[in-house]
Amino acid sequence: MSDALLLPPRLDLPAAAPLAQAFRERLGADIAVDASQVTHLGALCLQVLLSAAITARRRGHALRLIAISDRAAQQLAQMGFTPDTLAEGTP
Repeated sequence: MSDALLLPPRLDLPAAAPLAQAFRERLGADIAVDASQVTHLGALCLQVLLSAAITARRRGHALRLIAISDRAAQQLAQMGFTPDTLAEGTP
């Protein structure tokens, strides 16, 4: 597995396109995601994360959240996800 993808603190609309690009660059292998610094997780970036998890799984790889801030975990829960369900690509 390559180095973990360190997510920026604010995952909002301006962060969505760069986040999608970062995942496209890593889709040939398992993806480790470090969300330890995330303080804001918007719905659009959640969709990007979910898409990356589903795409990785379909290609025979995995997306793993290796760390997540309490704030990001709370925001995931408010949108119906846990770190595990996000990584699995299911709500």
